[in-house]
Amino acid sequence: MAGLKKLVLDVLKPSEPTIVDMIKKLCDIEGVEGVDITVREIDRRVETVKIKIEGDNLNFDKINTALDRYGATIHSIDQVAGGKKLISGD
Repeated sequence: MAGLKKLVLDVLKPSEPTIVDMIKKLCDIEGVEGVDITVREIDRRVETVKIKIEGDNLNFDKINTALDRYGATIHSIDQVAGGKKLISGD
């Protein structure tokens, strides 16, 4: 079954938990094969991060729920890819 293979999210998160904690939690979600988190901006109590997630048949609802549990909010979905294979070109 061809499904969601890549998500790029712009996320606002509290300073705690750290991005290390978040990446561990996201990697535990079924179907997730890789996660990359880049800090874009740091404020006193919050950070804006870009989260790239790749895998096979990603479940957006589970990913969003995991982020919500950490107090994070998705500002925007910047990229989505799906199908039988990823199309390169960033």
